[in-house]
Amino acid sequence: MKHGTVLVTIVSVLLSASAGGARADEARGEWKPVYHPRLEIRRAAGAIAVDGVLGDAGWRGAARADGFAEHNPGDQTRPAVDTEVWIAYDDENLYVAWLCHDDPEAVRGYFCERDDIFSGDYVILCIDTYGEATHAYEIATNPYGIPGDLLFSSASGEDITYDMIFESAARVTADGWGAEMAIPFESLRFPRRQEQTWRVDFWRNRPRECRYQYSWAAYDRDMDCWPCNWGTMTGIRGVEQGGGIDLLPAVIAYQSGSLGEDGEFRNDDVDGDLSLGISYDVSSELIAEATINPDFSQVESDADQIDVNSTFALFYPEKRPFFQEGGDLFDTYLSAVYTRSINDPSVAGKLTWRGGSSSLALLSAYDEHSVIILPFEEESRFLENGKSVSNILRYRRDLGEQAHVGLVATDRRFDGGGSGSLVGLDAQLRLSPSDKIEMQALVSHTGEVDNLALADSAFNTTFFDGGEHTAGLDGETFTGHALNVEIERNAGDYWAGIDYTELSPTFRADNGFEPSNNYRKIDTNLGGILRFAETSIIENVNGNVNAVRKWNFDGVKKDEWIMASGEIYFRAAQTGMHSYYMRSNELFRGIPFDDIWQAHTCFSTKPSGRLHFGANINYGHRIARRELVMGKETSYGGWADIRPIDRMLVSLSYSRLFSDDLDSGERLFSQSVFRSTVSLQFSREFSVRLVTQYNDRGETWDVDPLLTYRINSLTVFYVGSTHTYRDLALDLDGREGWTLADRQFFLKLQYLFRI
Repeated sequence: MKHGTVLVTIVSVLLSASAGGARADEARGEWKPVYHPRLEIRRAAGAIAVDGVLGDAGWRGAARADGFAEHNPGDQTRPAVDTEVWIAYDDENLYVAWLCHDDPEAVRGYFCERDDIFSGDYVILCIDTYGEATHAYEIATNPYGIPGDLLFSSASGEDITYDMIFESAARVTADGWGAEMAIPFESLRFPRRQEQTWRVDFWRNRPRECRYQYSWAAYDRDMDCWPCNWGTMTGIRGVEQGGGIDLLPAVIAYQSGSLGEDGEFRNDDVDGDLSLGISYDVSSELIAEATINPDFSQVESDADQIDVNSTFALFYPEKRPFFQEGGDLFDTYLSAVYTRSINDPSVAGKLTWRGGSSSLALLSAYDEHSVIILPFEEESRFLENGKSVSNILRYRRDLGEQAHVGLVATDRRFDGGGSGSLVGLDAQLRLSPSDKIEMQALVSHTGEVDNLALADSAFNTTFFDGGEHTAGLDGETFTGHALNVEIERNAGDYWAGIDYTELSPTFRADNGFEPSNNYRKIDTNLGGILRFAETSIIENVNGNVNAVRKWNFDGVKKDEWIMASGEIYFRAAQTGMHSYYMRSNELFRGIPFDDIWQAHTCFSTKPSGRLHFGANINYGHRIARRELVMGKETSYGGWADIRPIDRMLVSLSYSRLFSDDLDSGERLFSQSVFRSTVSLQFSREFSVRLVTQYNDRGETWDVDPLLTYRINSLTVFYVGSTHTYRDLALDLDGREGWTLADRQFFLKLQYLFRI
């Protein structure tokens, strides 16, 4: 990494002494962590250019936060290096500057795509604008100024798919590295009031032999509420998010081709389409969005998963930007909403409102090619149907620090008949700083599509719910329910919990993802951690015991297991190991399988900023679910992230699973998946990526090259292609072996206009 020079013309004596932290103690040669610090900021004294050079007049008199504490691996100890943060604002932006003192030769920064920064050095501004500790922004940058952003939710954790429009710049200096951020107020949601009072924290991640984490606010490990530990920032007066309109037009062009049954590869005509997204900030609390003929295509295929021994549908993450605003609201303990159930919408609209302690989201879409997931006790079916209209409503009322009550309702109506509806309540209540209870109850009503041709006759003639209903889609109607209650205790050195879940045989979440039903389950969990002194080679050791019993609504025990697991982390190369041993008994397809066991071990290590790798192995007795025999199963894999230069990342992964009949030794099944991604970042805007993926179950190779020019998270230009090669079993016109079976060339131009 090349070293820049940060010209700091504002000496520290001119900076405001209003900062939180431990500055007074440091002046006396003392230090102590500060819990719940406070900071009052003021308007910038002049203009600030976000260029990583902290010499602008606007920083004169800026508020200052320092006295950071190390909360990982240390417990609120003084960090080995110092960190300072300067904060100011004007009518349009919140400005944050970071001075990260360090040995510049040790700084780990990478020139990469946005959101790929989190394996090296980076800093994060954490903001909870409503102060309820239920959702918050995480705004980050690395030593190259590459941006990253996440959205935190108390219900579902951190969402890395979230994107925000903001500026960032950074440089490595002789004293470490420094960064600047400008966060537009129009990118934030906050209460409509004259003066803002926000929970905030400033984080610095510094991976070396350990993954060191420092923060402005000291943390109480017995408090199971991350934002509850943050500090408070005041002083922002007279700012508004505004009522701007965002227009997001896009044009796509593509040309597809495929291999016919006669062995001839035929190319379709070149085609294209136009789409438009509209977002209107009615106020700082209310946003209305609509999209017409949206292009929801992905520029990269989903990573293949090992599914050779699975009888249930697979879950894939949501990557489409339209669903980001308000996405944290749709997450609940049971998966009532899975936005990828809206497969190919021609038009969609969304309304999100946050006012005080209340939040509301409404999503409507007309889907051209709908999919139906049929959940059953021991399998799920994935069927394709026609057009449908989906409406999803979510309301949540925050009740203080990470406590809320909520309502969720979904409804999908198919053209030609058939529907699926769901309504439910959920809540999270904090009983103490370490204890909480989570609850959700759902009721569903299904009016099946009347089309037996969507599935095979053998499936259509099977029954569920004690023989009351047929599995095929023959227009039946029924009502089901789901319930989840969980009590957790998460203290600093131990944790415990008990979870009860039940889904009736007739419960279905048409706009959600619950691929099985007809079960009741009790899940108990108990674990603890032992931390070692800084002089020890071991950072910490933790252990956990998990016991589960599962039975159906007829009272028949279906599954039970107990698992003991442990982890050890070393103060060397960020190295960790994890192992578990499991014993179980399961009733599957009416056959009892007893004395099932499995052992697992995995590790990962990061000896330098250039190399990060790991591996895993599983071995034991597992049910071969399609063959209905006990198998001796082995699975193993490995992965590596290699950075030959700061601008290049090579990611490799390989996984293999195979099973042999425990009695005869006959090979029952096997599957291997290999995936590689080579990324080269020429500039902050321009990058090249090549994804290759092999799956021996379908005998396919996928090759996806992509060129990207990205100005911000929404203004982007793609040129790429997808190629699928298959190992042909039959000779077609003198050809056999690996042959191009499908191909598509595409380009996409999308530009954000802010009015």
